[in-house]
Formats: sequence, C-alpha cells, structure tokens
Amino acid sequence: MALGYTDFLAMIQRDADIGRDAAERVARATLTTLAQRISPGEARDIAEQLPEQLRSSLRDGGGPQPFSADEFFRRVQSHAQLAPDAVRRHVRAVFAALRQALRHDELADLASELPRELEALLLDEPALADLEAPPDGPMTAQDFIDRVARRAAIDHEAAGRATAAVLQTLAFRISGGEVEDLLERLPAELHPPLQHGRAEGGESARLMPLKQFLIAVAEREGVTRAQARLHTRAVFATLREAAGAKEMDDILSQMPQEYRSLLPRPVSPVA
Repeated sequence: MALGYTDFLAMIQRDADIGRDAAERVARATLTTLAQRISPGEARDIAEQLPEQLRSSLRDGGGPQPFSADEFFRRVQSHAQLAPDAVRRHVRAVFAALRQALRHDELADLASELPRELEALLLDEPALADLEAPPDGPMTAQDFIDRVARRAAIDHEAAGRATAAVLQTLAFRISGGEVEDLLERLPAELHPPLQHGRAEGGESARLMPLKQFLIAVAEREGVTRAQARLHTRAVFATLREAAGAKEMDDILSQMPQEYRSLLPRPVSPVA
C-alpha cells in the first residue's frame, strides 16, 4: 500500500521533532534539491511512488548537477529556511520517509546517483566507527544473512542470494590466500560460494574494476546493477563485522581504491 501524504509528513514530524508546516517545507525543499542532483528520469520514477501533493517538487529540477553533499545541505537549508545545525536532522527525516515510500529497486537506483555521504544517510548506514568492534563471539550464517537483509531492506531469502553472489564474486577477485583467511573466519554455511569463486578464479588476485565486479554480482543474483551495488555494500559491511576490520583492509588492499566506496565512512553527528 502506498504511503499517503499525511503519513509521509507524520514520519518527518516525528523523526525531526517539528510541526506539520515545517515538515511540509523540509519535504519540499529536500525533494526539490534531489531533483537538481539526480537525473530527470530518476526524478520521474521517484515522483510516481510519492503522494500526489509532493510530485511537483520533483519536476523540472534541471538535474543532474554534480554538487557535493555539503552543497545539498546548503540548498535544503536555504529552501526550507533552516538553522545550519538542524538541516542534517531534517534531511535524514525526509530520507527515512522516502525509504518507506519507495520500492527497493527504486531506492537502490536513487542511492546510486548520490554522493557517498548522502547515500549513507539515505540508506541509514551506521558510521564506520560502529563497525570497528568485533561481534560477541563468532557470527552465525543466520546472523550474517539477517544483517545483510536489514542493511539492504530485503527479505531473508533475497539476502541469502545476495550474500552468495557477492562472496562468490569476491573469491573470484581476490587471492587464494585471502579466500583461505575468510574461510577460517566465516561460518561453514557461507563457505560454498567462496570455494566456487576460488575454483573459477584460481589462486592469484585478478584485475576487476568495480563496475565489472557489480555487473558480475548482478548477473549471479539476477538483479539490476544499482541493486547489486546496494547489496554489495550490505555484504561488505557485514563481512567487516564478521571477519574483522584488519581482514577487510587486507582484502581491499588487493583492489583499486574505488572499492572502498562500498564501505560506510564516518558521518557527522546528526544535530
């Protein structure tokens, strides 16, 4: 069932602790700025899934304009007449409402067009510091897949497919020694995709640009590339928790710098 206008605003009111009029202003300001940042086709797709009263804010935005997250916040602040220390909290509240209103595939498409800081805010990813502590005891396969499901906003079955696709592609990409390290750190139920990927790729690390990696994940999982990126981020974040920050750093050291965009980074505290 589609999210209605009153419910959309009520979510913003609750999360930002503001009144209805203010929620309306910040919703329109954020959507107007989104339309300036993303492609016209994506803006139209989002508009179709939002309450009719909000659709005009996404029309004729003139995007895509490749401005930064800081400029995004500045524009929202100006449009909604917000205090500088409140704008991030207000944008986060609108993004939370968008997560409820948009289909998963549309959310993935939108996230793929945003700079990293806004993508993390849209997907409600934890700060990188939250991932530093090891889990209490070994992580089970059930826990691993549950965390992927929560991060990617998909059901358990889909999270299992995403986990297998990413791990198989990762094992194809990295060296056999790194695969062995992962096999030691992950539960046995997650070993088959790693073993299949190593059998395909051999013992040496293989050159694979990030775009090619995501295409391979998408093909194995049967999803779009935007969804594959969202799912890969979820698996990588969970892999860091399960295998440890050092092991994840060792894996990423075998890859181009662009792969690090798939891990959350620290974000500023919400005012």
